[in-house]
Amino acid sequence: MKVKDKMTPNPIVIALDTTVAEAMQLMRDHSIRRLPVMNRGKLVGIVTERDLSEVSPSPATSLSVFEINYLLAKTKIKDILPKNSQVITVSPDTFIEEAARLMRAHKVGGIPVMENGKLVGIITETNIFDALIDMLGVYRKGTRIDMKVEDRVGVVAEISSIIASKSINIENIVLYPDLARGDYNLILRIDTEDPQEVLEELKHRGYEIKSVFVKR
Repeated sequence: MKVKDKMTPNPIVIALDTTVAEAMQLMRDHSIRRLPVMNRGKLVGIVTERDLSEVSPSPATSLSVFEINYLLAKTKIKDILPKNSQVITVSPDTFIEEAARLMRAHKVGGIPVMENGKLVGIITETNIFDALIDMLGVYRKGTRIDMKVEDRVGVVAEISSIIASKSINIENIVLYPDLARGDYNLILRIDTEDPQEVLEELKHRGYEIKSVFVKR
């Protein structure tokens, strides 16, 4: 799956002369937490809900509501945007897992998506979560089987053959290492609500079944 499959296209943007008050209102109106900042068609930064809250007066301030509103209406995005800050971006064809890695590495919750020098979207933590849910088939009917498998060539092909012999489709397979044991955890989703024959055959072949969940 690629960024273009899950990104939010044509994101709402602000300019350097947008006020903090206007930016906060946009976030509230559209239920978003970050706004790309554009200047003459060029991406120059990204402002988050946290950035705006940090420049807003504390609730414990002695300022009146009118004074607070005045300050927020006077302060512009260019006044709070870090100078010469590099914006991390991805392209629509970037793989979802690479976007997730970049978010993790740079400790950000969203990354602008650029194509041919133009802003075409934004990929956020929420988009990544949606992608994970889709890839794992969380909402699809069928059976999830969690099992342990050896670290050897052909183990996935063998399991696939067992499933195919029962005329059942595999929805998806997720395989990740168990570093403590030196083997692998395998999450298998199959298109059936009656997995008994599959489970019996897997156990007969020596596979360790950890858990089974049937979604109807």
